[in-house]
Amino acid sequence: MRALSILGSTGSIGTQALDVVRRNPDRFKVVALTAGTSHELLVGQVREFMPQVVAVADEAAAQELKEKLGGLRAVEVLAGPDAAEIVARDVDADVVVNAMVGAVGLQPTLAALQSGKMLALANKESLIVGGELVMDLVKGEPERLVPVDSEHAALAQCLRGERRDDLRRVIITASGGPFRGWNRQELGKASVKEALAHPTWSMGPKITIDSATLMNKGLEVIEAHYLFGLDYSEIDVVIHPESVVHGIAEFRDGSMMAQMGVPDMRLPIQLALGWPERLASGVEPFRLADPAGPTRLTFEAVDREAFPALDVAYRVGRLGATYGAVMNAANEVAVMAFLDGKLPLTGIVEIVEAVVEEHQPADVVSEVTLQRADAWSRSRAAELVPER
Repeated sequence: MRALSILGSTGSIGTQALDVVRRNPDRFKVVALTAGTSHELLVGQVREFMPQVVAVADEAAAQELKEKLGGLRAVEVLAGPDAAEIVARDVDADVVVNAMVGAVGLQPTLAALQSGKMLALANKESLIVGGELVMDLVKGEPERLVPVDSEHAALAQCLRGERRDDLRRVIITASGGPFRGWNRQELGKASVKEALAHPTWSMGPKITIDSATLMNKGLEVIEAHYLFGLDYSEIDVVIHPESVVHGIAEFRDGSMMAQMGVPDMRLPIQLALGWPERLASGVEPFRLADPAGPTRLTFEAVDREAFPALDVAYRVGRLGATYGAVMNAANEVAVMAFLDGKLPLTGIVEIVEAVVEEHQPADVVSEVTLQRADAWSRSRAAELVPER
């Protein structure tokens, strides 16, 4: 039985990871849960899974959590901004699932790997911000870092057992989000409600907005660079609105290998938790001849004029250094400004581009270097929001 620490247990990935545990009680035991401030849902999770430790970033929420848990004295409650990092490092677990959102997930990622644990990584920002630091920790033992993103889980399956020299490129698929087919002028008038209405996936607000701008695909390109050791010229993105094919590997002989499945995050989650085994999940497979499903699978090029975030991410990835941290931080600030009604959708990438242009890069030698770049970027992005 594998012991799991789930960081970000009240978010979309965290709740689905717990559903995988629920369906496989003989395979997994939850030993720790962490959340930000969503203590209401967390109470139910603690009562159901009875972890040894539960951690909440917000001190007031932690106190309220203690009161609501009442007599559950066997559960230790930690609080504070470093609580998830402490859990990742110090709690005795076989696998740490990092389902946190944003750059705050980097420190727990590093802590989990530094302590020798296997990491199931759904926090893409860990690699965008600190990819060099993360990959340094798994040199010689890459099996300790297992991707949870559906696209990277798909690519990992396509590449297993294949010779690296035979690979020509990988292709990451994108649904196109809620604004597929919109031009840039139309995107400038998009509402928050429209942006949050993703046609395929049910996700948290931040990643849903990233999907609307296609910034999420840019982040996934950088992830693929680090996870699979690929040059950016070997990573492509195509629009696939049915969201059935999650990743494709193309080989030098012209053959292509694609991973397919219904758009359900429990599939890549359970693949990561059970690796190297495949577990029965209760998720219905994609049925090729089902008239209720898509009658065909379609693929189309990305409209890079309407969705410039993808090219920004390619450029940032190639520049390296602290550019990834700066792009990510500016994007987080700009996304929140859009959600708060302070910025049009197209303004998100405009803010990111402006901050990236102004950045004076530094080599990534430590977390301190990244923290300084992150802080500068957030401050500069916040200054630019009212000007637009």
